[in-house]
Amino acid sequence: MTDPTIDLIAAAFFGIAVLHTFAAKLFDRLASRYPSHAGLFHLAGEVEVVFGFWAMVLVLVMALVAGSDAALEYAESRNYTEPLFVFVVMVVAASRPVLQTVLRAAAAVARLAPLPTPLASAWLALAAVPLLGSLVTEPGAMTLAALMLAPQVFRPGVPERIKYLAIGVLFVNVSIGGTLTSYAAPPVLMVAATWQWDSAFMLANFGWKSALAVVVNASLATILLRPHLAVGPSVSEDAHPAPVPLAIVVVHLGLLAGVVMLAHHPLAFLALFLLFLGFTQAYERHQDALILREALLVSFFLAGLVVLGGLQRWWLQPIVSGLQPLALFFGALGLTAVTDNAALTYLGSLITNITDQSKYMLVAGAVAGGGLTVIANAPNPAGVALLKRGFEDESIGAGGLLLGALGPTAVAAAAFLLF
Repeated sequence: MTDPTIDLIAAAFFGIAVLHTFAAKLFDRLASRYPSHAGLFHLAGEVEVVFGFWAMVLVLVMALVAGSDAALEYAESRNYTEPLFVFVVMVVAASRPVLQTVLRAAAAVARLAPLPTPLASAWLALAAVPLLGSLVTEPGAMTLAALMLAPQVFRPGVPERIKYLAIGVLFVNVSIGGTLTSYAAPPVLMVAATWQWDSAFMLANFGWKSALAVVVNASLATILLRPHLAVGPSVSEDAHPAPVPLAIVVVHLGLLAGVVMLAHHPLAFLALFLLFLGFTQAYERHQDALILREALLVSFFLAGLVVLGGLQRWWLQPIVSGLQPLALFFGALGLTAVTDNAALTYLGSLITNITDQSKYMLVAGAVAGGGLTVIANAPNPAGVALLKRGFEDESIGAGGLLLGALGPTAVAAAAFLLF
């Protein structure tokens, strides 16, 4: 849509939604203060609900201003593949056979490391799993890493500042850890075909730098976490000591691999997901409750971001196209805090005659800033949904996340700029 009035309305609602994410923790406190309206305040405090809610309001306002046909046409013209994929991969990756396999493998590696097992386990969750995201996609890596870290770090007795540091490192490492290939990180995926960036190019120009930053961030964070991990549960402690039969593990891993390979074909990966649901029902005794609620909330958040973000091009693209390479890096890093980094790189891919250096700077800035806020990177809402119960009021403050991510973001930025 090109109506200037609609563009301004959409920008206003986008700004309101961003401010709402920063105020989410305030609504949870209001719920405690006014128990008669606690349900409504808790709903308003759900970060995953924010963008979906304001996207619905935007469509309703568009219907009043431009007509219901135009509003529906716009909503139906959006591409919802990514929200659907994140929903499916979260549920499959968090199933007991997949998670237990990852946990047992991590525990085995941790026992071999010359470190206390809890310390090695935390390091693996913050370093190895985010890098694994280059194969199983960033949403899959976020799900696995969050579930590994939850009993170790995000539990009672651990100071809030330590939790915000851990989640900041996790978000940044997942954002940059998916750049070893050309298909796993959403901001890379948006430009890979247009700029002809294959996985070999990504590994040579981004991957090794990302891996270096991930290792540095995870190592520093693990050192700071050490006093709190010493008394925490180890990743080897499993609520289900009886191993899942190998045949069921193979089926689950095969379905997860199929979903990842068909990530750009929603009909195909949804068909596999239906097969997955049937299989889990058939072998229910080897399953835990699927995280359908958490995955649906994350999908709702991302769908709202797709609807709201689709009308922000009019002000974002001039900013992106008017910056020199170094300014573009820092501009992309800053803008990523208030818009999805995949949307930012997509707008960059529309710029004609953009130089190779500017391409690099745009993507590097976008992925480096992917941990600053919940909306900065598509997998972040998944991490919030899985870890927020470990925080006070079961809510993650936007300010705390920003502070926790500043250090690891600086490390990522230095790796991309200096090497």
